[in-house]
Amino acid sequence: MMRTVRRLPELHLSVQYPAGSAGAPTRPQVRRWVRASCTIPAEVAVRFVDGDEGRDLNRDYRGKDYATNVLSFPYENGDRVQGDLVLCREVVEREAREQGKAPEAHYAHMVVHGMLHLQGHDHETGRADARRMEAIEREILAGLGYPDPYA
Repeated sequence: MMRTVRRLPELHLSVQYPAGSAGAPTRPQVRRWVRASCTIPAEVAVRFVDGDEGRDLNRDYRGKDYATNVLSFPYENGDRVQGDLVLCREVVEREAREQGKAPEAHYAHMVVHGMLHLQGHDHETGRADARRMEAIEREILAGLGYPDPYA
């Protein structure tokens, strides 16, 4: 009996730690989360930043003068996902504490969430779109062994 081998989409990933990597997700973790979020080839940079850089980027690109958990910068993607994700470590870790979540699970959620944005999903365009995006996030995270982030 022949076994079908599922071929994973091509992935070019850069993981950056300008504020240091101690306590941040590892490159293999990030690769696993990104790969689980993509069904087509991808070129992605994931950057873990401090609060100052997170605030500067959110202010400069979204006009909001505070650090947020994840920012997504999609490029013209055509037949592949291309873009950058920026995660503000202070915000993600604070949210995990406040919500009683394991930091790893919350980081996984934020990477998956950002990857869906890079692929055109948007939760800010209406409640139906938000529900659709949340359902996809739940499915991906469950497949990775993480609990429902919205429970």
